Amino acid sequence: MDKKNFYDERLPFPTKQVKAPAGIVEEYIIPYDKKGEVLKKLFPFIPVPSLEHEMTDIHEEKKFKVKDFCVTREGNTNNLVSPYYFLSGGTVIDWWNEDNEVKF
Repeated sequence: MDKKNFYDERLPFPTKQVKAPAGIVEEYIIPYDKKGEVLKKLFPFIPVPSLEHEMTDIHEEKKFKVKDFCVTREGNTNNLVSPYYFLSGGTVIDWWNEDNEVKF
């Protein structure tokens, strides 16, 4: 098996340990001027939102600016998470973009 399928390279930023719902995780300390680059690298959907775009964390039912995202290192993976991740575990798949809301 290809090791790449189970391993993300570490990002080139220092980390700090933070308590999360699943236990202690590493959080990258990303300078603001690098946030756009990191977002483009880790955001799994198209289009990639701007840093000023507003999203909602569906676990917390709270809005946030994309620029406030965090990235954690858990095991061998880098995880793009909302700023509320450390309260309730909302990762990028739990971000709701109200601009794309389906209307019936």
